[in-house]
Amino acid sequence: MGRARRFQWPLLLLWAAAAGPGTGQEVQTENVTVAEGGVAEITCRLHQYDGSIVVIQNPARQTLFFNGTRALKDERFQLEEFSPRRVRIRLSDARLEDEGGYFCQLYTEDTHHQIATLTVLVAPENPVVEVREQAVEGGEVELSCLVPRSRPAAVLRWYRDRKELKGVSSGQENGKVWSVASTVRFRVDRKDDGGIVICEAQNQALPSGHSKQTQYVLDVQYSPTARIHASQAVVREGDTLVLTCAVTGNPRPNQIRWNRGNESLPERAEAVGETLTLPGLVSADNGTYTCEAANKHGHARALYVLVVYDPGAVVEAQTSVPYAIVGGILALLVFLIICVLVGMVWCSVRQKGSYLTHEASGLDEQGEAREAFLNGGDGHKRKEEFFI
Repeated sequence: MGRARRFQWPLLLLWAAAAGPGTGQEVQTENVTVAEGGVAEITCRLHQYDGSIVVIQNPARQTLFFNGTRALKDERFQLEEFSPRRVRIRLSDARLEDEGGYFCQLYTEDTHHQIATLTVLVAPENPVVEVREQAVEGGEVELSCLVPRSRPAAVLRWYRDRKELKGVSSGQENGKVWSVASTVRFRVDRKDDGGIVICEAQNQALPSGHSKQTQYVLDVQYSPTARIHASQAVVREGDTLVLTCAVTGNPRPNQIRWNRGNESLPERAEAVGETLTLPGLVSADNGTYTCEAANKHGHARALYVLVVYDPGAVVEAQTSVPYAIVGGILALLVFLIICVLVGMVWCSVRQKGSYLTHEASGLDEQGEAREAFLNGGDGHKRKEEFFI
């Protein structure tokens, strides 16, 4: 026992194999890697074990188990198996301070030991994403991503719309862990407001294919826009019209002003925020109505021209349409008739013209046209022909 107490020191698991009289013994161990907070099993295999004392010590050389008996009061360590062929201990809730070499030692005349090295990895926590300054339309935004603790150093990546962005990373070692940061810059427009940028962290402490992610929702400020929507397309006397001013902007304008050109709003008009209600419309309400909105980045203005129709005038205009169509058809028919008559008169008085014939000049004397033609000379007589 006095000899055993002499070996109670640092953080290591010792398996020992000793040789009895005339026999040789061996102890075999395997290195173990575990994520912080996980469970690690450290195993020592014995060959030709003769029943000698086996002592297991942590990296601080404190005895954890003496044969099958607990020596250190740390309930996280449990003896899972103690047999002539294998000794196995289980460590739950592994911590960085548990890392190191665990000794397995067998006490005989020839003492042998083996060291099983326990490595504790630290998975990154969810990254912390911050913006350096407020993003404004047309400018650049700079985001930073920080993982304060990981082992090994976490690898940081940026993603936007499923596309990877190129960031600039840096790291600092703090004892056994690393602090890693990354920054990324890109231009933004108003359409980017509400978009999502992701910072992803990975290292070997996480299961294969897993990562820690943090989503950042872009807040892009921009000047306002305004557009007026009417409750109906055609308005008549007596109707109630509701105009709505649809406004966008970041920050959103909190005040909207309604006006009617150079005139004041009708006394019956009710302007409440984005809506303007005009009950009992009359022709005197006609005019150009405007809504105006502003924020610190600019202002916007929308127009609506109101024309109130008289139902009686509309009916009269509708009944006059057939008469106008009939009158147009009659005028077209009269025009066509006149054109035909003019053409007939022109044809009746048109002179075709004159031309020379090959008829003989003595046609009257010969008596027969055929003979006159056959006996004709050089002289030609002009013949004129008229259409009657």
